[in-house]
Parts: sequence; structure tokens; C-alpha cells
Amino acid sequence: MNKLSTKALFTSIVLLSITIGGCSQTKPMKRTQSVAVLDLEKYLGTWYEIARFDHSFERGLEGVTATYSMREDGKIKVLNQGYKGGLEGPVKQAIGKAKIPDPAQPGKLKVSFFWIFYGDYFVLELDKENYQWALIGSSSEKYLWILSRTPQLEESVKDYLLKSMIERGYSTQDLIWVKQR
Repeated sequence: MNKLSTKALFTSIVLLSITIGGCSQTKPMKRTQSVAVLDLEKYLGTWYEIARFDHSFERGLEGVTATYSMREDGKIKVLNQGYKGGLEGPVKQAIGKAKIPDPAQPGKLKVSFFWIFYGDYFVLELDKENYQWALIGSSSEKYLWILSRTPQLEESVKDYLLKSMIERGYSTQDLIWVKQR
């Protein structure tokens, strides 16, 4: 190889590395990009869990709901509950709290079910007009939920949310579709 082709090859490798590195940086950012506006008063209330990724704290639960209400201290009360082993099983509840640590990013909440330890709760997609459905994620690709104000979700909305998941780098194969009453 002559000097010119070696220099061209080196330049191409550097540019390719920058491009690949840039792509790997944008995927996580897109994955965690939350809604810019969140009207907390409209978001409060009960949500039905339509689908989720598997994790130990909800394993085996059906008929799962999350109910959000305001606490006296300005934080949000979180009541998660579901039926262990099926819709006729015993109710399992978890009570926690949530907060919006940065008002400039209202779609990025923090949730705690244990003392002072908080985890991410990112509102990734939201029915901005009526707050009838939401896609929730975190900074980790391990956690994802599809929520609805009703026990079932229209197919067109499911399709939209599944497409959004794929665009954000999530695997739709990992979803557990939750039975609801």
C-alpha cells in the first residue's frame, strides 16, 4: 500500500469508528427520552398493566394495577397491586412513593418502595390529550411497562407502542401480556 491509500484507509477507519460510536450513544438516549410535558393531575389515578418485562417483584401477578395519588408532603403515593398466581388468587400490594426530581424533565420520575432507594420511572410515551395509555421505562433496558386506563388496549395503540419500543431499542419478545378482568 502506498502512503495515500494507507492514509485514506486510516481516515475511513477513524470515521467509521466515530459513526459507530455515535450510533451506540444515540440508542440509549432515544430509549430513555421521556415526554416533555406531564400534567400530574391528569396522570394521577388508576392504571391497568397491559404488559411488562419480567422482574422478581411482579413475577406471577395478574390483574395488576398502579394507582397514583398525591401525598401531603407533595410526593406521589404509589399503590401497586395484583393477584398472585391468577385473577382469583390472593391480592399482593406494594406501597411506595414517587417524585419528580427535576421539574425541567417532568417525565422522568423516581419511585421508591424501600426506604430511600429510588429507581427510574420514565414516561416514554403518553396519550397527550386524554392520558389513556402510557409506555414506561427506565435507564435500564430491563424495565418496561405498557399501561392503560382500561383493562384492554386498542390494537392500534398496542401497535404504536410496540413500534415505539422497537425504535427505542427494546425487544418486544420480552413482553409478558398481563391478564386483566
